[in-house]
This record gives sequence, structure tokens and C-alpha cells, in this order.
Amino acid sequence: MAGITSADVARESGVSRTTVSYVLTGREGVSISEETRRRVLETSKRLGYAPSAAARALKTGRSDLVLCILPDWPIGPVIETLLDHLADEVAERGLSVLVHHARGHRPLQDLWRAVTPRAVIGFAPFDDDDLRAMRQAGIQVLGTQGEAVGPVPSRPSESQLRIGQLQAQQLIASGKHRIAYAWPTDSRVEHFAADRLEGVRRECADHGLPEPEVLSVDLEAASAAAALRTWREGPDPVTGIAAYNDDVALAILAGLRLHGLACPAQVAVVGVDDAPAARLADPPLTTISQSIELQARYLAGLVLAGLGDQAEDEAPTFPGDGMVLVVRGSA
Repeated sequence: MAGITSADVARESGVSRTTVSYVLTGREGVSISEETRRRVLETSKRLGYAPSAAARALKTGRSDLVLCILPDWPIGPVIETLLDHLADEVAERGLSVLVHHARGHRPLQDLWRAVTPRAVIGFAPFDDDDLRAMRQAGIQVLGTQGEAVGPVPSRPSESQLRIGQLQAQQLIASGKHRIAYAWPTDSRVEHFAADRLEGVRRECADHGLPEPEVLSVDLEAASAAAALRTWREGPDPVTGIAAYNDDVALAILAGLRLHGLACPAQVAVVGVDDAPAARLADPPLTTISQSIELQARYLAGLVLAGLGDQAEDEAPTFPGDGMVLVVRGSA
């Protein structure tokens, strides 16, 4: 059986296909009575007709897509949660999220020209040429904190610094004055780790403590145990560890068990991300939550405001870094 078309809606409504198109695409500047508009909408709903995305794109010059450009990052719980919440927020306005991982050498312009997005969100800075071309094409371009080009790589991210500072503050408040940093082995996240480590360094310096000792820790108990062996040597052993994220922190907890070290009595540990496994760890992991729901709502608000889908008094305000210390048993 053939699908319902705009011609069927037009025939049932007693109007032209052009009128059906104007009503269903929300065309402005066209004089259509409220009675006609109501009749077309009711008929469309009764028949189960919806204009195709391709047809809408041809008429408006834009698809119903919000294009998210991700660098070659590992996709952990933070990014997954952010994208899920962003998709939920924009879906209420009939938009969908398309995620692209920027791997290989395909020019970005080939992608956005093919999908004609309503908006593009960059999780890392765009090249000047790409940014200029998208703006000239009338595409709304946003960074993950609302700025047009994404974070500036030449200076530390304030939110990442804050993560490290919160980790160190909790360790110091727990009486741990010899602190180490568990560095990730995945080179793709080194710029995040560097900023978080800088936050730990600054907090230690502010309290007159030694520089944090830094070692790479793989996601294996043996790797963590090897790092702990080094950290615990000598007369002034490490007693507090700030881990790059919860995965690394869980490896540290496993390494502590191999050494028979009590957590947090002998060594306290603080992770990042508040991953689901954090609350199931032994002991439950103290961590930093990044309040991803607030960030997703803010990004969605920026997209909708840029498309004219929000009133001025609904314009989103940046929620801040949203970092929250979640205290559990490990520190």
C-alpha cells in the first residue's frame, strides 16, 4: 500500500498541495485562514501524514538536524549523557542530533553541505576557514560552552582546572598531604588531563604542599599496583590520589586491594565523572560530577534561541561549570 502523500491531505482538506506545504512547514508571510490551517493540521494528523525530512530540507534549505562534531575522543559516560540529554531537549522542537566523529581527513565542509544542518556544535575549535564558511552559509555555530569556536586550546580550560582543584581540596580536607595524580594512558585525552593536573598543582601550591607525583595508570589492576608501589616508597609515601577519571580511579582501587592497603585510611582516591560504576565500587568512589544535564539544557537553549524558537525571556544563561563534589567512601 502506497504511503500517504501531501496530495491526499490536500484532497481531504479541500485545498491545494501548496497550501498543505505552507501549513505543515510553518511558512511565514502567507495569508492562510485559521480555519484552513486547522483543517489541514487535523487532516494530516488523521491520515498520519508527515512531510519527509528531504522535502523539508528542499523547501527550507535546512534539514532538521543539529550536527555535533566530536574530535577523535574516547566516548565515555559524560559525552554519552550530554548527547542523550541534548537529543531529548531538541526533539521537543522537532529536531534530531547527528553525531560525527572527526577522524581521517574528510573536509568538514563536505559533511555540513551534505546534511545542511540547522546548527553545528563543536566539541573542539573549528578552523577559521570552516567557521567562516558555515557562518556565510547561514548555519548557527556553537561551542560546547556557547562560544562560537569552542574552547581555546592555548590556555587551560577553567572547568577542567576546577575539576582538579575540587579533587585536591577533598583530599587535603581528608588529611592527605602527599598527593599523586593518576595520568591516563590514552593520548587522545591528554589535554583534559593536563588541565586537571594543573588544577591539582595549584591547589597543592596554595596549601604549601609538594608538587603532585604523576604516573601513568592503565585500566588494569597490575598497572595501578605498579604505580602505587612507586608512590608508596620512601619515608613520605603518597596518601591521596586524584585520578583522571572514574575508570582510572577504579583501577587504583583494584591496585590498592592487591597491596592490601586500606582506602581511605591509608590512601584516599577521588575520581571524575560520577560514572554508574562509581557508586558500586569498594569502597564507593568519591568523584566529581559535571552536571551534564544542565549543560545539555543550556546548549539546546542556545540552538533554539538561535533559530528563533524561544522568546527573549527564555534565552538561556550559562549555568557555570556545574562541578559538584560527590562524597562517598574513598575520600
